[in-house]
Amino acid sequence: MRLYFLRHGLADWPEWDVARDHERPLTKEGLKKMKAEAKTIAALDLQLDAVLSSPYTRAYQTADIVAKEVGLEVQIEPLLAPGFDLERLAELLRAHAAAQSLLLTGHEPGFSTVILQLMGNGRLLMKKGALARVDLLGTVNEGLQGELVWLLQPRILIR
Repeated sequence: MRLYFLRHGLADWPEWDVARDHERPLTKEGLKKMKAEAKTIAALDLQLDAVLSSPYTRAYQTADIVAKEVGLEVQIEPLLAPGFDLERLAELLRAHAAAQSLLLTGHEPGFSTVILQLMGNGRLLMKKGALARVDLLGTVNEGLQGELVWLLQPRILIR
């Protein structure tokens, strides 16, 4: 299975309130950049089976922009909310066992941490809008391991 981890785009809110963080939207610049990235992602022809998103507004907006560009609908996945970890990934993979290629849209530091755990540790920086491909080795029942195939930072994805 191929997993694509897409961190949400630029988000901010005047008078940001941590209690309403789940409502924080992409900025105008974030929307513009994600639309440009979505065109590049579509051109990569990732053969996605599904686009899954954290329920947080900024992640959903990011996923929706990409999903429209690749001709899919976004599926809200609460497991991708902040706090995402290897255990949540395993649960998500069990629910999508028939898929060959999933785009997961969510947050840091969960994405970097999970990717590093799949790889066996190291260092990784996923900027807002970054896209990483991880190929899983084996199955959920055998223990999750993966190989980082590539990591594209936003400046590469925006043409």
